[in-house]
Amino acid sequence: MQTIITFGIMVIIIGLIILIKVKRGGRPIKGNGFSILAPMLFLSIVFTLSISQLMHIPGKPFHLPAVWEMLIAGILGILFGVIMLTQTSYEIREDGLVYSKRNKNFKYVIIALIAIRIALSQYFKTLDYIEFTVLTMELAFIYIAVWRIGSFVKFRKVCAGDLKVETI
Repeated sequence: MQTIITFGIMVIIIGLIILIKVKRGGRPIKGNGFSILAPMLFLSIVFTLSISQLMHIPGKPFHLPAVWEMLIAGILGILFGVIMLTQTSYEIREDGLVYSKRNKNFKYVIIALIAIRIALSQYFKTLDYIEFTVLTMELAFIYIAVWRIGSFVKFRKVCAGDLKVETI
């Protein structure tokens, strides 16, 4: 039953991500692009609060996962972030504003990454709850950080005119 609920929540999250991406597709990115980095700020706050809560579970001592487990989660996070980064690009249109380029494969990449994360989470259910949560948060933060920082760099290069500019 818990697997069905988890799967249902993931389907809802996938749908919301795709919906937000479709709605934002027609609007330019405003300002200096710092809004691209905003999810990292929100995630760092949420993850800090989550770790704080994990440290105060009655009768459950807090401990970090083994170094090799954290290293694997970090490598997977970097891999997922690079995959997402390859699917992200920007363009300057005739009005002189920078827009996110539409990518037909983006939704499939998101679905594949979430499916891989679900499969990994099912595989590692034997881990302690605290270790599993810390590893999941590490993986998510690293791949979002790699993706968002790389996207910000791409955005700034397009703004500076270093990348090929396509007009529509």
